Amino acid sequence: MSAWDFDFLSIDGKPMPMRDFAGKPVLLVNVASACGFTPQYGGLQELHADRQAGGLVVLGVPSNDFGAQEPGSEAAIRRFCETSFGVTFPMTAKQTVVGAGAHPLYRWITAELGEGAAPRWNFHKYLIGRDGSVREAWPSRVAPMSVEVKTAVDAALAEPS
Repeated sequence: MSAWDFDFLSIDGKPMPMRDFAGKPVLLVNVASACGFTPQYGGLQELHADRQAGGLVVLGVPSNDFGAQEPGSEAAIRRFCETSFGVTFPMTAKQTVVGAGAHPLYRWITAELGEGAAPRWNFHKYLIGRDGSVREAWPSRVAPMSVEVKTAVDAALAEPS
Protein backbone atom coordinates (compact mmCIF):
# COMPACT_ATOMS: atom_id res chain seq x y z
CA MET A 1 0.00 0.00 0.00
CA SER A 2 0.91 3.64 -0.34
CA ALA A 3 -0.66 7.01 0.37
CA TRP A 4 -1.92 6.97 -3.23
CA ASP A 5 -4.39 4.20 -2.29
CA PHE A 6 -6.59 6.57 -0.27
CA ASP A 7 -9.24 9.15 -1.11
CA PHE A 8 -10.61 12.29 0.47
CA LEU A 9 -13.36 14.71 -0.34
CA SER A 10 -12.11 18.23 -0.95
CA ILE A 11 -13.21 21.13 1.21
CA ASP A 12 -15.64 21.88 -1.66
CA GLY A 13 -17.12 18.36 -1.45
CA LYS A 14 -15.48 17.06 -4.65
CA PRO A 15 -13.58 13.78 -4.91
CA MET A 16 -9.90 14.17 -4.03
CA PRO A 17 -8.10 10.89 -4.69
CA MET A 18 -4.58 10.88 -3.33
CA ARG A 19 -3.45 9.14 -6.54
CA ASP A 20 -3.89 12.55 -8.21
CA PHE A 21 -0.73 13.57 -6.29
CA ALA A 22 1.29 10.47 -7.23
CA GLY A 23 4.83 11.39 -8.23
CA LYS A 24 4.80 14.53 -6.08
CA PRO A 25 5.88 14.94 -2.48
CA VAL A 26 2.94 15.82 -0.21
CA LEU A 27 3.13 17.63 3.11
CA LEU A 28 0.01 16.38 4.90
CA VAL A 29 -1.06 18.56 7.85
CA ASN A 30 -4.09 18.30 10.13
CA VAL A 31 -5.20 21.89 10.67
CA ALA A 32 -7.56 23.90 12.86
CA SER A 33 -8.74 27.50 12.76
CA ALA A 34 -8.85 28.28 16.50
CA CYS A 35 -5.56 26.85 17.74
CA GLY A 36 -2.42 28.44 19.11
CA PHE A 37 -0.64 26.92 16.08
CA THR A 38 -3.13 28.40 13.57
CA PRO A 39 -0.56 31.05 12.48
CA GLN A 40 1.30 28.10 10.89
CA TYR A 41 -1.16 28.48 8.01
CA GLY A 42 1.06 31.39 6.95
CA GLY A 43 4.14 29.15 6.85
CA LEU A 44 2.26 26.39 5.04
CA GLN A 45 1.15 28.89 2.41
CA GLU A 46 4.70 30.23 2.10
CA LEU A 47 6.10 26.71 1.69
CA HIS A 48 3.40 25.97 -0.89
CA ALA A 49 4.19 29.15 -2.83
CA ASP A 50 7.96 28.54 -2.70
CA ARG A 51 7.95 24.83 -3.62
CA GLN A 52 4.77 24.30 -5.67
CA ALA A 53 6.56 24.82 -9.00
CA GLY A 54 9.01 22.08 -7.98
CA GLY A 55 6.14 19.68 -7.38
CA LEU A 56 5.34 19.97 -3.66
CA VAL A 57 1.71 19.60 -2.63
CA VAL A 58 0.75 21.02 0.76
CA LEU A 59 -2.49 19.32 1.79
CA GLY A 60 -4.49 20.70 4.71
CA VAL A 61 -6.81 18.33 6.57
CA PRO A 62 -9.18 20.25 8.87
CA SER A 63 -9.92 18.33 12.05
CA ASN A 64 -11.92 19.05 15.19
CA ASP A 65 -10.17 16.25 17.12
CA PHE A 66 -8.05 18.39 19.42
CA GLY A 67 -9.65 20.90 21.75
CA ALA A 68 -12.69 21.26 19.44
CA GLN A 69 -10.66 23.95 17.65
CA GLU A 70 -12.21 23.40 14.21
CA PRO A 71 -15.95 23.54 14.89
CA GLY A 72 -17.02 25.35 11.70
CA SER A 73 -18.35 24.09 8.42
CA GLU A 74 -16.15 23.47 5.42
CA ALA A 75 -17.35 26.75 3.88
CA ALA A 76 -16.43 28.66 7.05
CA ILE A 77 -13.02 26.96 7.22
CA ARG A 78 -12.26 27.75 3.58
CA ARG A 79 -13.35 31.38 4.00
CA PHE A 80 -11.21 31.77 7.16
CA CYS A 81 -8.12 30.26 5.50
CA GLU A 82 -8.45 32.34 2.34
CA THR A 83 -9.16 35.66 4.06
CA SER A 84 -6.86 35.28 7.07
CA PHE A 85 -3.85 33.58 5.45
CA GLY A 86 -4.35 33.70 1.67
CA VAL A 87 -4.39 29.90 1.54
CA THR A 88 -4.35 28.53 -2.00
CA PHE A 89 -3.12 24.98 -1.30
CA PRO A 90 -5.66 22.13 -1.45
CA MET A 91 -7.68 21.22 1.61
CA THR A 92 -9.88 18.26 2.38
CA ALA A 93 -13.29 18.18 4.00
CA LYS A 94 -13.14 18.00 7.80
CA GLN A 95 -11.77 14.65 9.00
CA THR A 96 -11.12 12.64 12.13
CA VAL A 97 -7.36 11.99 12.28
CA VAL A 98 -6.95 9.92 15.46
CA GLY A 99 -8.48 6.80 16.94
CA ALA A 100 -10.59 4.04 15.46
CA GLY A 101 -12.69 6.55 13.50
CA ALA A 102 -9.67 8.22 11.90
CA HIS A 103 -9.57 8.67 8.15
CA PRO A 104 -8.07 5.50 6.61
CA LEU A 105 -4.94 7.36 5.44
CA TYR A 106 -4.21 8.44 9.01
CA ARG A 107 -4.83 4.90 10.28
CA TRP A 108 -2.42 3.58 7.62
CA ILE A 109 0.25 6.16 8.51
CA THR A 110 -0.07 5.25 12.19
CA ALA A 111 0.26 1.55 11.32
CA GLU A 112 3.34 2.31 9.17
CA LEU A 113 5.13 4.55 11.69
CA GLY A 114 3.72 3.28 15.00
CA GLU A 115 1.31 4.75 17.54
CA GLY A 116 3.91 7.29 18.65
CA ALA A 117 3.65 8.96 15.24
CA ALA A 118 -0.10 9.58 15.44
CA PRO A 119 -1.07 13.25 15.65
CA ARG A 120 -1.11 14.53 19.23
CA TRP A 121 -2.47 17.97 18.35
CA ASN A 122 -3.36 20.25 15.45
CA PHE A 123 -0.71 21.02 12.79
CA HIS A 124 1.02 17.65 12.97
CA LYS A 125 2.92 17.16 9.71
CA TYR A 126 3.77 14.16 7.54
CA LEU A 127 5.94 14.21 4.45
CA ILE A 128 4.89 11.68 1.84
CA GLY A 129 7.47 10.91 -0.83
CA ARG A 130 6.94 10.78 -4.58
CA ASP A 131 6.37 7.02 -4.25
CA GLY A 132 3.58 7.39 -1.68
CA SER A 133 5.62 6.25 1.32
CA VAL A 134 5.70 8.26 4.54
CA ARG A 135 9.15 9.81 4.86
CA GLU A 136 9.05 12.12 7.88
CA ALA A 137 6.74 13.26 10.66
CA TRP A 138 6.89 16.39 12.79
CA PRO A 139 4.85 17.43 15.81
CA SER A 140 2.88 20.65 15.95
CA ARG A 141 5.66 22.77 17.41
CA VAL A 142 7.86 22.26 14.32
CA ALA A 143 7.02 25.14 11.99
CA PRO A 144 6.45 24.53 8.27
CA MET A 145 9.29 26.92 7.33
CA SER A 146 11.72 25.36 9.83
CA VAL A 147 15.08 24.19 8.52
CA GLU A 148 14.21 20.56 9.22
CA VAL A 149 10.94 20.63 7.26
CA LYS A 150 12.40 22.61 4.34
CA THR A 151 15.46 20.33 4.18
CA ALA A 152 13.29 17.19 4.09
CA VAL A 153 10.94 18.72 1.51
CA ASP A 154 13.86 19.75 -0.69
CA ALA A 155 15.35 16.25 -0.44
CA ALA A 156 11.98 14.75 -1.48
CA LEU A 157 11.74 17.21 -4.37
CA ALA A 158 15.26 16.26 -5.51
CA GLU A 159 14.32 12.59 -5.85
CA PRO A 160 13.60 11.39 -9.39
CA SER A 161 9.94 11.15 -10.35
